[in-house]
Amino acid sequence: MKLLYFAKIREVINKSEEILELPQNINTTGDLIKFLTELDDIYKNAFSDKNFFIACDEEVVEMDFLIKDTKEIAIFPPVTGG
Repeated sequence: MKLLYFAKIREVINKSEEILELPQNINTTGDLIKFLTELDDIYKNAFSDKNFFIACDEEVVEMDFLIKDTKEIAIFPPVTGG
C-alpha cells in the first residue's frame, strides 16, 4: 500500500511517502492508523492529536472506510487559507 504524508505529519514522520505491506487484518482506515501507531512511536506522535484527514485514492474518507481495493492513502492535517 502506498502511503503519502503531508505538512506537519510529513515533518514528524520525516518522509513524504512509503510503501508498506499491510497485514491481512487491516481492513479500514482506522485499522491502518492503529497499526501505524503500534508500529513505531514516530507514527504515534504524528497521529496523537487525531487532527488529520485521510484520503483513499484522492477521496476524503472516514475512519471506517474499507481500504481493500485502495491503491494510495494520503494522510494530511486540516488545511486553512484565506
